[in-house]
Amino acid sequence: MSLLVDGLKLMVVGMGMVFAFLVIMIFWVMLSAKISAKFAHLLPDDVKPAPRRKKSPATKPAAGSSDQSTVAAAVSAAVQAYRADRT
Repeated sequence: MSLLVDGLKLMVVGMGMVFAFLVIMIFWVMLSAKISAKFAHLLPDDVKPAPRRKKSPATKPAAGSSDQSTVAAAVSAAVQAYRADRT
């Protein structure tokens, strides 16, 4: 019975240490965020995102076709190309 009690004590102490570490870590991260916010004006923030490429007219479906038929044609062409390379 004493072995079980010793195991429970060890478990409580271990879980308490982990909990204490996590609480200290949360406060440390919050403190460092507040400190770094004071110096944020020193870092440049004018990074421009990459420009988006326009879709080429070849990728757009034709006016009379639906998206499903375009996808089916692309899948069919891919299967045929795969089978041609395999043999």
